[in-house]
This record gives sequence, C-alpha cells and structure tokens, in this order.
Amino acid sequence: MSVYQAPLEDMQFVVNELVGLEEIQRLPGCEEVSADLVGAIVEEAGKFATGVLDPLNWPGDQAGAKLENHEVTPAPGFAEAYKQFSEAGWGGLVNDPKWGGQGLPHTVGVLTSEMWNAACMSFALCPMLTAGAIQAIKRHGTPEQQHAYLPKLVSGEWSGTMNLTEPQAGSDLSAVRSRAVPEGDHYRIYGTKIYITWGEHNMASNIVHLVLARTPDAPEGVKGISLFVVPKYLVNEDGSLGERNDVKCVSIEHKLGIHASPTCVMAYGDGDGAIGYLVGEENRGLQYMFTMMNFARLEVGIEGVAIAERAYQRAAEYAKGRVQGRKIGDKVGDRVSIIHHPDVRRMLLTMKSQVEAMRALAVQACSYLDRALHHEDAGEKLKYQNLFDLLTPVVKGWSTEQSIEIASLGVQIHGGMGFVEETGAAQHLRDARITTIYEGTTGIQANDLMGRKIAFEKGVTALALIDEMYQLKSELSQFADHPGITVIAKKFNDALDALKESVDWSVANYVESAEAASAGAVPLLRLFGVVCGAWMMARAAVIAKRQLDSGASNEKFYRGKMATARFYVENILPTAFTFRDQIVGGSKTILALDESYF
Repeated sequence: MSVYQAPLEDMQFVVNELVGLEEIQRLPGCEEVSADLVGAIVEEAGKFATGVLDPLNWPGDQAGAKLENHEVTPAPGFAEAYKQFSEAGWGGLVNDPKWGGQGLPHTVGVLTSEMWNAACMSFALCPMLTAGAIQAIKRHGTPEQQHAYLPKLVSGEWSGTMNLTEPQAGSDLSAVRSRAVPEGDHYRIYGTKIYITWGEHNMASNIVHLVLARTPDAPEGVKGISLFVVPKYLVNEDGSLGERNDVKCVSIEHKLGIHASPTCVMAYGDGDGAIGYLVGEENRGLQYMFTMMNFARLEVGIEGVAIAERAYQRAAEYAKGRVQGRKIGDKVGDRVSIIHHPDVRRMLLTMKSQVEAMRALAVQACSYLDRALHHEDAGEKLKYQNLFDLLTPVVKGWSTEQSIEIASLGVQIHGGMGFVEETGAAQHLRDARITTIYEGTTGIQANDLMGRKIAFEKGVTALALIDEMYQLKSELSQFADHPGITVIAKKFNDALDALKESVDWSVANYVESAEAASAGAVPLLRLFGVVCGAWMMARAAVIAKRQLDSGASNEKFYRGKMATARFYVENILPTAFTFRDQIVGGSKTILALDESYF
C-alpha cells in the first residue's frame, strides 16, 4: 500500500513564490518567518505525517473507535500518536505565544494542517476541533476562562469540541432546545447533542466542550442562544482537575467513513445537571460560536485539499505500477503500465491540476487572514478580513466538492481494485464524502456566499477581488509570444468575465427575489472556485516561465507547473460557462415545478 509523502516542493512554491512569503514577513510579528524556517517546518511536519500518522490511517479505519460504559477508546496507536503530536508542539503552531503557542502565520499553518489530514483525517479532526475552541475562548472568553483553559488546550494536554446540533435541529440552530439554568456563578446544562466529533476519548486528560443552550428567559430563535464552556472534568482554582462533570457519551455513530474518529451523541445533565460557564453575554452564543465555525469551515476546506492530494498520490503510484495492455496504436511490443494510456493521463491530470489550484487558493485565503490579523492599518485589516470572509465558503465548498470527484477518479484509475477496500482508494472516497456536509453543507456555504458575502454588500468585496484578478492580464500579456500562456490568458479572461457577469446578476436580482437568485447559489460558489483556481494556476504559469527563462535549476518542476496550468484552463475552467448559465437562467426551471411533482 502506498505511503503518503507531503508535496513539499509544491507547498514551498505556493508560499514562497505564488502567494509571496515576503509580503507576510512585512507584517508585525511575522518578521522572523523566513523561507528557511518554513522549509524546516514543513519538512519536519512531512516526516511526522509520513512516519507517525500515515501508518494509522488504514488500520484505524478498520478498527474504528470503541464505546464501553460511556468511555471511548480510540483505534490502536492513536493515543501514542496524539502524545507525540502534542509534545512536539504541533497543535500550538499558529497560536499566541502568550498561551504557549509559537505564533506562526496561518499561511504556514495551512500546510501542516493539510499534511495531518492527508496522512490521517480521523486523527487530524481532534486537534482541529481543539484549535477552533481556542479561537472562540481567546476572542470571547473572560480572562479567567482564558487562563484556565487556553494553555492546556494549546499544549494539547486538553482537547476541545463544538456542540451545536441536536436531534430535532440539524443545521437549523434556531431549533436548539438544550437548557441552561443559572446557579450562582455557573449554569446547569441539560440536553442532548449529536454529531460531536471526538466528544469523548482518553487521549487528553480533559475535554473542553463548547455548548449552545438556552437560558430560561431567552427569546425564541437564534437570538436566544448562549454559549457555555462545559468541561468533562471540572477545573479547580489551582488548575488541577476536579470531579467528573455530568456529561457523557451515550453512543457513537456508525458512519460511511472516518471510522477512527468517534462521532458522539452527548448527554448533558442526566443527573444533577452539567456545570457550564457562560462565554460572553447571554443570547449572543451563535455569534461567538461562528468564530469557531468559520475557523472550522476553513479547516474542512483544507481537508478537501488533503484527501484529494492523498487520493492523487495513491492513484499515480498505482498507475505507474499496474501493467495492462499495450500503448494505443501498438499491435506488437511489451505491455505497459496504465499511466501510458491517454484516459488514465487525463484522469491523473484532472486530479493533480485541481489539487494544485485548491491548495494555492487555500493558502491565498490564509494570507488574507494573516494580513487581517497583523496589519497595522485599520482600513487594510478590514479589507483583508472581508476578502478572507468571502473566500472562506469558496475554499470550504469548492474544495470539498472537488475532493469527492478527485477521490472517485482515484477509485476509477484503480479499476476493480479500487472497489476493493484493501487497496485504500475507497477509504479516501468514503472519508471525503463527509467534508461537503461538515460545518454546513455546500448549499449553506453557497447561500452564505451569495447572501451575506455578495448581495448584502452589493458585491463590493467580490468585485474588488475580481478587479485584482483582472490585473493579471497585463502580466500575461508580457508573454504574448508563448503559445501556452496565450491560451491561458484568453481562457482565463473569458472565464473571469463570466464570473463578473454572474456576480452582477446576483446583486441585481437578490433583493427582488432572493429565492430565485439562491437557486444559482451553488453554481456561483463553484464558479468562484474554478475561476479563482484558474487565477492561481495562471499566476503560477507566469512565475514558472520567468524561472525557466532565468535558468532555474529545478526545470522539471516549473515545466510541470506550466503544463498543469494549461491543462486546468483547457479542461477544468470551461465549466465556468456552464455555471454562469445555471446562475443566470437556472432558477426558472428549478422553481417551475410544484413540490407534488417530486
């Protein structure tokens, strides 16, 4: 079975050359983040992913997590790997040094996150949820809560979870019914939460649950939801662990994929009530939880990139070794490996080019986040925050949707062996399937993009990003004598026109009929993804051409960049025009039929 190898050369190219590490270094607090430092970090992270996490992926999928007497035992090897992960400080890479983190930019953290998920997504989900809890407590918790929880969460000694969904609520959080009854300086929490990733386990000494619940006098709907910290073990004033809280796992789900990640049903208050502590103010819990959710949405998008990369690596290795048939057109001669067959090449390039585009867009989004967090100018901070907010549903929705297609192509390349679990190809497809559902389905991401991020803002940030993409036209024109870049320039500009037309149409029609406009929301999200991906690939082609012209030593890598960029614009980017047509005219057919026809 193939072994995951982190794509270090492409990762460093994206950070150092495509997105531009020099721009990040100019930010306050990021001055020491050199190319050498990034190289050392990703190299060590790659070794950990390959040597420690990847060996857990297949056995963990087979063994799964076990529940007995309300306690979850992870798959064999997970606890030892978690201990190594925490002791190495990987969980605190991008966190504030004030709480024990290393303070590195998210532009670097996104690369290690991809590695953890590519090597073993089930494992990576645990520190990912912890990182989200850190973000919520850091931004909205009291100083006492921050000092009590953040150092232990950052170190990995404790882990964190996000408790939103209930059996009757699903994605509709206005239907949350968990109760929070005031009692002195705390509350008693009662209710049931479902789909709680790593809600119970023994890898960390404590689990810090962030729980949405309603106080007795709370108004109905989302305006009546509050956020509470509910630890598995209560924390004494000196920081030591006290008695077990009234919270327990009553079952774990039997899922299509990510079998080694326990997805728990959590019961709060079966006895005297679980003790919880209010985060911020009452009735503002959903606002606070969105800090965690938006972080998680970005991370789920990275999961999509990671699973797609892993599926591509496995398929490419198999295609190189699987001997079947002769080259098309040859009637004599030796049989060849299937990578010599044109259709297999097509599938591999479809996988590879999209993974490169997805990775680059995720890193670009994180560079905007770093500028929003670190820039000294308030206006620039707001501009980059808006750009990051705009791209978050795109990275999440587009990357995860494509990860399913890419993992499916991986199975196809394996042929019948891909349908056999032992090859490992099917696991990637099963694991990828949850990513379009996690932290809000693709439809929810698309409605967020069209409504909050574009229509309500009259398209200001979306059009600003489109204008930035149009600026690439002048760079591409400098290589008018190069046939490959000429093709890239023409097709990219045409697709960018289609994106602008779609954004203008959405802004113009959303106020008059939000329902009709929203019928094209998912195509709009996918259009944004495929065009932004082309933006990344076109920029990569320009950089590669300049490097080749200057006699760069790694000629093979840069020639590969130019090849995947051209393949992308000629084979992936044409879907932009289909998406444009669906956005502008698709609502007529989507809304035409009465529900009784279905």
